[in-house]
Amino acid sequence: MARARSDSPLLFEIVEKPDFSFETKAMADGLWPVAGMDEAGRGPLAGPVVAAAVVLDPANIPEGLDDSKRLSHLQREALFLRILGSAQAVSMASISAEGIDGSNILKASLEAMRRALVGLSVRPKLALADGRDVPPGLPCDGRALIKGDQRSQSIAAASIVAKVMRDRMMCGCGNHHDRYGFEVHMGYATARHRTAIEVHGPVARLHRVSFAPFRLGGAEMAEEESLAGLD
Repeated sequence: MARARSDSPLLFEIVEKPDFSFETKAMADGLWPVAGMDEAGRGPLAGPVVAAAVVLDPANIPEGLDDSKRLSHLQREALFLRILGSAQAVSMASISAEGIDGSNILKASLEAMRRALVGLSVRPKLALADGRDVPPGLPCDGRALIKGDQRSQSIAAASIVAKVMRDRMMCGCGNHHDRYGFEVHMGYATARHRTAIEVHGPVARLHRVSFAPFRLGGAEMAEEESLAGLD
């Protein structure tokens, strides 16, 4: 007789941590170096999308690597320094708000990852990309991993580097445009940010004018926001 399935909630959530298994398998198949790629800044209303590519040293992997979104600011900053000090190669690239407006955020994110990979000081034989898509035009084999920053330590390292670099860039923007609070919200659509846009207007070459608050009228924007929670 089949056992009834319990409808009781789990006592705790099982959190998946990234490891080096994808990279180890690639090494066994003769595909080394392996680079992890990720980006930061797909969702904000302002600023660039920033990507990083990282080739870790298998003998010196920093402890605590994880999806950058699951780390605190201080943890990311500390791991950023450890990654730069221990990895075999690290590269970063960005696409500006104008570049995003000229194509779309998906294409810009993939292009930023491609540029970061090409900029590595070593030539990888395999690139692991976070998400569903492999950036076109890579000089090596590529593989997309959904939730890769929670599965691969190389991708996790890239997510940390990209996030820290983008946050530092947005803090610099905040120093130049102190009415918007970029150093606090990093360009995301917080109430403070949207109010500043309404009062002062968008900043040329910094705000993504192809995004909803700029290209939609008030009624259309309200409708879009009401539908967003249904996804």
